Formats: sequence, structure tokens, C-alpha cells
Amino acid sequence: MGVAAKIAPSMLSSDFANLASEAQRMLDCGADWLHMDIMDGHFVPNLTIGAPVIESLRKHTKAYLDCHLMVTNPLDYVEPLGKAGASGFTFHVEVSRDNWGDLVQRIKSKGMRPGVSLKPGTPIEEVYPLVEGENPVEMVLVMTVEPGFGGQKFMPETMDKVRTLRKKYPSLDIEVDGGLGPSTIDMAASAGANCIVAGSSVFGAPDSAQVISLLRKSVEEVQKNN
Repeated sequence: MGVAAKIAPSMLSSDFANLASEAQRMLDCGADWLHMDIMDGHFVPNLTIGAPVIESLRKHTKAYLDCHLMVTNPLDYVEPLGKAGASGFTFHVEVSRDNWGDLVQRIKSKGMRPGVSLKPGTPIEEVYPLVEGENPVEMVLVMTVEPGFGGQKFMPETMDKVRTLRKKYPSLDIEVDGGLGPSTIDMAASAGANCIVAGSSVFGAPDSAQVISLLRKSVEEVQKNN
């Protein structure tokens, strides 16, 4: 499996009053990406950060800002996030059925890396056209909890989707998000996930660097044996 392990602490679990220093702390602890949850209060009940916060954080870091858009109208966010300095733009398959091609093209034109996400109840087949299309996405994010809230329990049944994806697309970046930590990472890694989003398990740990290292090792072990 030729895809690198990427550990992306979810900044939703950080201290928002100290976002820049929290971001730097995660990078110092060995994080590859910083995962940014953008919610609109409509697609999911919560309202979180938007382009102004991404723009502010970008002034303090060169890190890859992995933006997950839990929003009803992702097209409205492409230009503002591109200007703000987002690195990755992952939208939900459930909301963009009519304009996938246009959306992906616009994301790329703003210098961002396109990804698609799906909720636990959405069949994995729905993302195939986006991975295989003329303008393909470069990552699939499999939600391992219902999107919208941090701190939920990992849903092991979602690993079937990861296994199916990995078998079908050996070189695709496959991200998992929700309830990931030392007790669940082996399930996700062995299913084929290589991009790991972890919130409370990293930020709430006495030693965040140790947890990040453990998550990475689990993914790399599986890759070594495949």
C-alpha cells in the first residue's frame, strides 16, 4: 500500500482561545496535518469555524489545513476558503449531487486539494463516481461517527467501507474521523485507512506526542505487512 500515514489532530478539540499555539503544539508533537471542522448549523446542528478563522490561523502556520466542510452549500465556501489559505477542501457527497464536477474543478482552481466525505449511513458506492470521474477527488473521508459533534463513540461497522475502498483504490488517501484513539486505531489501520483524524484522544492525553506516534505506528505496521 503506497500511501503515507498522515495524522491530523482535530482542532475542534483544541482550546479555541489559543488556536495558533495549540496548532503549533500539535505540529511539535508530530502531527502531519491540522484538521479543521467547518459546520454551518444547517447540514449539522453545530456552528463552528469559517474562513476568517482559517485566514487568521494561516498567518501563524505553514501547516496543511485539512478542512472538512459539513455544510449544505459547499460551493459558497470555495472562494473564501481558497483566499483564506485552506489546503484541503472535503465536502459531503450527500449535498452536492448535481454539481460534483464543477465543485471539484473550482476547488482545484483555488489551489486546494479536493476530498469527499460520507456519513455512516451513506453507501460507499456513492463516492465511486467522484473518485473515478474526469475530475477526481484526491481523498475520501469515511465518517466513523455521525458528523457534527466531537467525542462520539467509534462505529466499527464503518470499517467495511474503508476495506472496500482500499481494495478498489490501492493508492487513494482514505481518511477516518470520529472516535479514533489508541483503542480503535488498529481497526481503522487494518481496514486500510491512512489519514487519521483524532480529537479528544490527542488533545485530552497527558502526552499528545505519544498518542500521535502510536497512531502513526499502527498505520505504518499495516503498510509494512501488505
